[in-house]
Amino acid sequence: MTAVKAQSTPIQVTEKITFEEFLQKYMDVHAELVNGEVHVMTPASNRHQDLVGWLSSVLRLFVEHYGLGVVRSAPLTMRIPGKDSHGREPDIMFVSQARLDILKPTYLAEPADLVIEIISPESIGRDRGEKFVEYEAAGVPEYWLIDPDREQAEFYRLADDGRYHLQPTPDGRYESQVMPGFWLDVAWLWQEPLPKILDVARRLALL
Repeated sequence: MTAVKAQSTPIQVTEKITFEEFLQKYMDVHAELVNGEVHVMTPASNRHQDLVGWLSSVLRLFVEHYGLGVVRSAPLTMRIPGKDSHGREPDIMFVSQARLDILKPTYLAEPADLVIEIISPESIGRDRGEKFVEYEAAGVPEYWLIDPDREQAEFYRLADDGRYHLQPTPDGRYESQVMPGFWLDVAWLWQEPLPKILDVARRLALL
């Protein structure tokens, strides 16, 4: 039995299941497990897909070039520690080389080093609210929130006090801490069409 809360919100499957059952039943479905309840996500827009694909490609080129780890994009479930029936499916994740053991065949056993969510109209409350709190509590070192509709990007880092702190972007540029040497010109995110991958690779001195 399923129940739809509203037209543009995720479909909530009301049966209660464990994380292991979720992996078995919903491995090929774009869904999240929230307190034992399955939330099947609504289809993403073309703009959302373009941005996820573009940013994933740029990050993969950089990470592979320097052997920093791996980049993964949805659908792939990230288990939230301390909650046996809780798993999120971020748009993009980075796992450092030192922590590759958390990358299992069908999920991440622990939170990634970097989580990126591309905000859509139906996800804005979830990305800025529930997920923000969960990723902070789970110890995700960096959390990027990218809102293409508002052309707004926020970059958060986990500080010693266990809280996320918004990072400055001097001259419209953000430099990652968990991927040393990587920088992003925020204006690239709003260009239509998006910058060519090879041009960005050259700017990042990868070619």
